[in-house]
Amino acid sequence: MTSPIKHTIQVPSEYKDKRIDQALALLLPDYSRSRLKTWLDNGQISVNGKHWRPKDKVQGNETVVIDAKLEETLTDKPENIPLNIVYEDDDILVINKAIGMVVHPAVGNRNNTLLNALLHQVPSLAKLPRAGIIHRLDKGTSGLLVIAKTLKACTFLINELKEHKILREYEAIVLGSMISGGTVNAPIGRHPTKRTLMAIVENGKSATTHYRIIERFRAHTHLKVQLETGRTHQIRIHMTHIQHPIVGDSTYGGRIKLPKGASAELIETLRQFKHPALHARRLTLTHPSKLESMTFNADTPIDFQNLASMLHIDTQEH
Repeated sequence: MTSPIKHTIQVPSEYKDKRIDQALALLLPDYSRSRLKTWLDNGQISVNGKHWRPKDKVQGNETVVIDAKLEETLTDKPENIPLNIVYEDDDILVINKAIGMVVHPAVGNRNNTLLNALLHQVPSLAKLPRAGIIHRLDKGTSGLLVIAKTLKACTFLINELKEHKILREYEAIVLGSMISGGTVNAPIGRHPTKRTLMAIVENGKSATTHYRIIERFRAHTHLKVQLETGRTHQIRIHMTHIQHPIVGDSTYGGRIKLPKGASAELIETLRQFKHPALHARRLTLTHPSKLESMTFNADTPIDFQNLASMLHIDTQEH
């Protein structure tokens, strides 16, 4: 099945002397350069009303019109899975992802993913790369995600994300009683021996995480965490790197730590907390059409709230 792609864009003046295929790759990052080249060769892209070769150079301010056919990029099936929709309009969809939901289908998780649910909720997302999903959350992490519903919105939001203009704030409960907030700057890449994991590696991609204390407990700390970059497992890896792994994160060292003299209820809660105590609490972005700043909030899940409450009571009692 194919879907029509119709788009009109203006080439920025700062792209002067770039090849048209290079300029388009920057303006439309969701499409491969080879696909854009094919559209140019086939005459499905015009520049100022004329056919251009991929190697032709722009001067800036050209009008590019795309009138192409795109084969649907997804073979995954729509599934009627309930979603917690925080906001929706013609351009974007903001959802509060549940704990345990995988974002993208992968080996071992082909069904019951967020992508499957989105294809049922908004069938037209099948023609967008990654079904319009702009950023990810790990399976065990809950919270806010933005999904683009159009190519224009998708391109705009991906560029905003690359330029660190989308603000993502999290709440986390970590091991250890921290003294103060701070910033972690440590590059992240694939683990050298455990290829399914990420790690701090010298030649990794730059990664920056800011954190501040919300509440300090006897043996744990409740944090607000803000991402400057968005590497895979970034917060989890950075917190472990500074010796304060996230509660419930068995993958990156979040072992159980029991405060001395803790109640039986708190001990049981800590032992049964089987996912990272990490939640994407706030999302601030510029709307792709309105160009207005929008902020969305989602309360932490009940199990997170219960854990924070019991740690607070434990601290007060000791």
